[in-house]
Amino acid sequence: MKLLVRNLDRNTTEQELNTLFATHGTVTECNLVLDQATGQSKGFAFIEMLEEKEALAAIASLNETKVAKNKIRVKSAQ
Repeated sequence: MKLLVRNLDRNTTEQELNTLFATHGTVTECNLVLDQATGQSKGFAFIEMLEEKEALAAIASLNETKVAKNKIRVKSAQ
């Protein structure tokens, strides 16, 4: 299941996201979206998890939580 994570601090790394979501299950892919011109984070990422139930648990647990001073939003990617 693919998840969209928004409102990330610009300094958050893919490794930090991977570690955060791995506490809820197997992360198969983690893509932090970067600005092509600057190489800096655009403040959102896509996370893909192996099991839907693990992804739903991650949404329930992590949505509206603070990560590096920002309250992140996590939902199913469309």
